[in-house]
Amino acid sequence: MKLTATMMLTVDGVYQGPGGPDEDRRGGFERGGWVAGHGHAEVWRFITSVFERADALLLGRKTWEIWEPYWPLHDDNPVGHVINVLPKYVPSTTLTDPTWHNTHVIDGDVEAAVRELKAKPGRELQVHGSGVLLRWLLERDLVDELHLQLYPVVVGDGLRLFPEKGQTHDLALVESRSTPSGVTIQTYRPAGRVTFGTAG
Repeated sequence: MKLTATMMLTVDGVYQGPGGPDEDRRGGFERGGWVAGHGHAEVWRFITSVFERADALLLGRKTWEIWEPYWPLHDDNPVGHVINVLPKYVPSTTLTDPTWHNTHVIDGDVEAAVRELKAKPGRELQVHGSGVLLRWLLERDLVDELHLQLYPVVVGDGLRLFPEKGQTHDLALVESRSTPSGVTIQTYRPAGRVTFGTAG
């Protein structure tokens, strides 16, 4: 399976709490819900089209905890149904005995487990949100395709996808589009490390 990742980001790189004020208050974050002013049917169509290609989900523990009380109650749309039915793999040393249907905890060698999942037949192993996990996967060159939904807001606080210091990534742009509400959707494929030189 191809490992694809989809992430909502602000212009200043924040991924925390896009959906609502109480979605993710880690670190005292009080600026959640920043997608609300830029919702559009085209964004939902894009998200739906992504989930239609999924054969399995790889979720960070925090994202799994946010989704677990919500999506089982919202199985009446294409995205909710896919999330509920597909296998959900969650790397965690603290999540034990999950009751949400088809959840599988990865509590050993995460990199080996992810490589094993990628080697299975199928279309896409998808990461949604899960900023800490996505950063970890990118550092190990495990992501095959990256969809960034860039919202035209600067929130000035919150957890950011890329660290102040970290690995370099050169990205090949595969597709780019914008929505009437100002959200840009960029699809990239990792293309190795950044080349440094003098601009001429």
